[in-house]
Amino acid sequence: MTDFSGDHRRLIDTVAAPDGARIDGAAVTYDHDGRTMEGYTVHDAAVAGPKPAVLIVHDWTGLREYPKARAHMLARLGYFAFCADVYGAGRRFDDHEEAAAEAGKYYGDLPLLRARVRAAYDVLAADPSVDRDRIAVIGYCFGGSAALEFARTGAPVRGTVSFHGALIAHEPADVAAIAGPLLVLTGGADSVVPDAAVAKFQDELRTRDDLDWQVTTYAGAEHGFTLPGEAYHAAADRRSWRELEAFLGEVLNGG
Repeated sequence: MTDFSGDHRRLIDTVAAPDGARIDGAAVTYDHDGRTMEGYTVHDAAVAGPKPAVLIVHDWTGLREYPKARAHMLARLGYFAFCADVYGAGRRFDDHEEAAAEAGKYYGDLPLLRARVRAAYDVLAADPSVDRDRIAVIGYCFGGSAALEFARTGAPVRGTVSFHGALIAHEPADVAAIAGPLLVLTGGADSVVPDAAVAKFQDELRTRDDLDWQVTTYAGAEHGFTLPGEAYHAAADRRSWRELEAFLGEVLNGG
């Protein structure tokens, strides 16, 4: 396993590895429009055959330990997980002002944001260990917004999940092409995504009668409630992970 720090190792260990599992993780270099990207892939190599897969989009600090830890958790559940790299190889940020500036480039250019997620999706779907007809996309904070934007393109994913992502409402509505169900997990004390933003986003979703969507709000949870740090909210993290498991079981495994 990658040498994870204490918080992230403890997070991974909340999901038990199956007996005989061989969880293999590795960096994957790919290209988008002339820029080198460095994603991360992990799955249980002891299990043969194409697997249902989950594409994970990182928060605004870039592809660091946290999304990789989530990928290991998903691999222990039997999924092939691939962490997208939206920013490009080497672009990882400890400073939140720098991270905000980098994320802002993509919030200001949604076609580019969508294209970066698509590039990662294409790498994942081409992997021979993946069942390309059973792929979901999830994201955290910035990555939650990115996952939802990717869904708007009509991407052939079975479902999309946003954890404490900014909810960008489009005017006019832009939900006609969304192919699968949406699960939006947000904090009841999130000052970045207040109730008014949630309501506006839901109103856009309601413009399409047949769209399958669910928004869950966790009392007392602030923005970034699953991320180790000051905003971490143990109950919201635990409950949102259970919702993710149930959602993936339904959309990827027919459960």
